[in-house]
Amino acid sequence: MASIVHQCRLFFIALQFFTRLPIPGWVGFEPSWLHHASRYFPLVGVVVAGVAAVVYAGAAWLFPAPVAVILSTAAAIYLTGAFHEDGLADMCDGFGGGLSTERVLEIMKDSRIGTYGAVGMGLTVGIKCAALWSLPTPAVIAALFIAHPLSRLAAVSLIWEMEYARAEGKAKPMAQHMSHHEFGIACACAGVPALALATAGMVPWLALLAGVTGAALVAWWLGAKCLRRIGGYTGDCLGAVQQVAEVVIYLALLAFFHHGAWR
Repeated sequence: MASIVHQCRLFFIALQFFTRLPIPGWVGFEPSWLHHASRYFPLVGVVVAGVAAVVYAGAAWLFPAPVAVILSTAAAIYLTGAFHEDGLADMCDGFGGGLSTERVLEIMKDSRIGTYGAVGMGLTVGIKCAALWSLPTPAVIAALFIAHPLSRLAAVSLIWEMEYARAEGKAKPMAQHMSHHEFGIACACAGVPALALATAGMVPWLALLAGVTGAALVAWWLGAKCLRRIGGYTGDCLGAVQQVAEVVIYLALLAFFHHGAWR
C-alpha cells in the first residue's frame, strides 16, 4: 500500500511540474521525488490529451473543424504553460545561432525568442493544427491520445540514455539517471493507451507502428544532435523532442488516413 501511495505521489509531482494543474495537499513534497517523477511524464501526456480531446469534442459540436482544432491546441498549450513550445523555440535559437557549445547553451538560456525560435515554433504549431483538422473527429481524438503520451516518452528516452548538459537548469531536478525499470514504467504509460485504441479499432495497427517509429526516429535524431552539439540534453531539448515527435506522429497517422488505409 505504501508503494502505491508513493507512486501516486510521483505522478502528482510530475503533473505539477509539467502542467498548471493543482495537486492534492496530501501529496507533500521532497526534492528527491523529482528524481523519479519523470517516469510518469507520458502519463501526464494522457491527462493533457484528455483535456485537449474534451475541448475538441465540445468545440467541434459548435464550430467548424479548424476552429475546434485551434481551441483544443490552445487548451493543451495553456495547460502545460507552453513549457514544451518554449523549449522548442530555445533549442531552435541555440542550435541555429550558436557555433560553440558554450554559445549554444548561452543562447538557449536567454529568455528572449529569436528568428529561429519564432519560425520553428510557428511552423510546428501550424503543421500540428493542419494535420489534426484534416482528420475526422474520432480520428482526432485517437490521435491526441496516441501522440501526447508517445511524444513525451520520446523526450523521456533522452533522460534514460544521456547526461544532462548543464550544471543547473529547469530540468536539472528531474535529470538524474533513469533506471531501466523506470523507463519501463514510462513505456507502459505511453503504450497502454495506444494499444487500447488499436485493439478497439480506432486506429490501424500499421498507422500506430508508423507513429511509434516516427517518434523513435525523432528521439534518435535530435538526441544525436544534442550529444554532438552540447554533449547531452537540457530541458529545452526535452521540449523540442516532445514537440517534434508529436507533430511527426500526427503526420504519420494523417498519411494513413489520406491514402485510404484508415476508415
